[in-house]
Amino acid sequence: MRVLCATTANDGHFGPLLPFARALAAAGHDVHVAAPASYADAVAKAGFTHEPFADGPRELIGPIMGRLPTLALEEADDLVIREVFGRIDAQAALPSLLETVERWRPDLILRESAELASLAVAERAGVRHVHVCIGMHEILTRFAEAITDPLEELGRLAGLAEGRMTAALASETVLSLVPEMLDHAGGPIPSGSEGFLRFHVPRPAPTGQRLPDWGDPQAPLIYVTFGSVAGSLPPFAGVFKDALDALADVDGRVLMTVGRKIDPDALGPLPSNARVEQWLPQDAVLQQASAMLGHGGFGTTMGALAAGVPQVVVPLFTSDQIANGAHVAAVGAGLTVEPGPSSVKPAAAEVPRLLADPTHAEAARRVAAAIADLPSTSEAVPVLTGMVE
Repeated sequence: MRVLCATTANDGHFGPLLPFARALAAAGHDVHVAAPASYADAVAKAGFTHEPFADGPRELIGPIMGRLPTLALEEADDLVIREVFGRIDAQAALPSLLETVERWRPDLILRESAELASLAVAERAGVRHVHVCIGMHEILTRFAEAITDPLEELGRLAGLAEGRMTAALASETVLSLVPEMLDHAGGPIPSGSEGFLRFHVPRPAPTGQRLPDWGDPQAPLIYVTFGSVAGSLPPFAGVFKDALDALADVDGRVLMTVGRKIDPDALGPLPSNARVEQWLPQDAVLQQASAMLGHGGFGTTMGALAAGVPQVVVPLFTSDQIANGAHVAAVGAGLTVEPGPSSVKPAAAEVPRLLADPTHAEAARRVAAAIADLPSTSEAVPVLTGMVE
């Protein structure tokens, strides 16, 4: 079977799609990844053939991004979903994706929530398509409400009848990496969620990988990460130093990763209990961590939960981070604070409370067990192949 996986140029969006792509490839299926041209290195690093399409024009995206600091967070989020993902990125991707599907003729298209051009192409070509959710269930509702107009505009550009795209979006099979207990923690789930197919990514066996040496090896390890994006956004440049300063007196070893775009030396002298690296394997760190301070990104949030590590969430710049923090707090697996970079210090101040109260770690372990009880992503393969037989 030929499978085309379609993603935007975002690690947090490609991440949930990747384990399904790998499971399909491991089962012998031919898997290509359609992604913006700028994302070629990430696709190559993941080991897949890249089917490039055009990035959204910067001259169109720039003015929209420039408006974001003047808007409330949810309004800014809706603007990005509607205009960047729903309109600019999707319309830029459409011509090349049409060509790719015509040339390569995939049997199945897997797309992540923010990549919409492949939905139009699949409908036009009569190819079965499946949606991989990039967050909690409510992100589907959020996207669907925000993209109504650009979705139909995209359908017209693809030569589809009015209403076809809206119907296609509503009827898609959805793959999720979130267990029901975590999804339901945010409140009642709309009807139709019973059709979700839930899986988990098997955790790697303990590697025994040695982490950098610093501080008291008997002290609890506190992992701090704000993902791969925050370091490239000027409004959030100070969050790393704020967190280090706020954790300087905590009885524990602080291990912070800042991403490839930040030079750890630029943070100046570090507190005696802290170590900063650009990157370390998250699984290896979480296997040894007692707590995590994070931004609520899906990959980091779910990584900590799968490892049974309690966390403090400080949402920085999107509503899905707020939702993730709310769900973590609702199941008792951690704490969350008000969104925004000014909340980093208050969030860090909650870490001692997280460490002192064992109920948070117990709840995180319950979520980890619920995740582990889901079918493995490898078990999604026969489900997917059955859809096209």
